[in-house]
Amino acid sequence: MDIAASVGKRVEWIKNLLSSTGAKGIIYGNSGGKDCTLVGALCKLATDSVLGVIMPCQSSQNYGSDRDDALAAGEKFGIKQIEIDLSDTKTALVSALGEEFAKDSVGDGALKMAGVNINPRLRMTTLYALGQARGYLVAGTGNLDETTLGYFTKWGDGAYDFNPIADLTVAEVYAHLEYLGAPASIIDKAPSAGLYAGQTDEDELGIRYSDVDSYLRGRKVPEEVLSKIEKAKRASAHKRVMPLKFEG
Repeated sequence: MDIAASVGKRVEWIKNLLSSTGAKGIIYGNSGGKDCTLVGALCKLATDSVLGVIMPCQSSQNYGSDRDDALAAGEKFGIKQIEIDLSDTKTALVSALGEEFAKDSVGDGALKMAGVNINPRLRMTTLYALGQARGYLVAGTGNLDETTLGYFTKWGDGAYDFNPIADLTVAEVYAHLEYLGAPASIIDKAPSAGLYAGQTDEDELGIRYSDVDSYLRGRKVPEEVLSKIEKAKRASAHKRVMPLKFEG
C-alpha cells in the first residue's frame, strides 16, 4: 500500500464530505488509542475545525495512560481536546435502571456486557450532543478488523456520520500512524477498548489481530483461527446491517 497516496485520498474525501454536507467541522472521541489517533490526524489535515473529546468512564485506565496518550495525540497533531467525565452519568443511569439491572450487569465479580456497553453508548450520545450543537460531523474510529469481528458496541462506537479508516486492517492503521509521526506510546501499546483496567482487545477476543489481518487480505490462517473469525462474524452480523423493517 502506498501510504502517502492513501493519506491524500482520505483527506480529500473528508474535505469533499464537509463541502457536500455543509458541516462546520468534525468531532471525534479520543481514547488515546491507535484508531482515534489516526482519524483525528486525517481530519485535521482536512480542516482546522476538529474537536477531540476525552471521555473517562469509571475505568482507572481512562484516567491514566488513556488520557495521557489522548492529550499527546492532540498536541502532536494540533487538535483541540476537551474532557467530559461520564463516570457519575453512568452511575446515575445504572441507579435509574434499578436493582434487577444492577444484579444482571455484574456476575462473578466481572462486568457483563450489558453494563460495559453503557460506556461507549454514553460516549456516542455525548459526541452527537456536542456535534449537533456545533454543526459538526461525528467521525467513526473503527478499523476493518473490528468491524469484521463485530468488536464494537451497537449504537455506541458503531454509530457515526462517517469513518475514514473503515477499510484499513490493524497493521495498515499502524503503518499510517508511523507515516504521520504519531506518538510512540500510542503505536507501541497493546490495543485496548479501555473499558476496564487491564483489558486488551486480543485477550478478550481470543484472536490475534495479525491473524485477522491475514484473513482479510486473503492469506492462509490456521483452521482453528479461521473457525473463531467466522464464528465471530456470524454472531455479529446484525451489527453490520441497518435495523430490520417489515415491508409487507
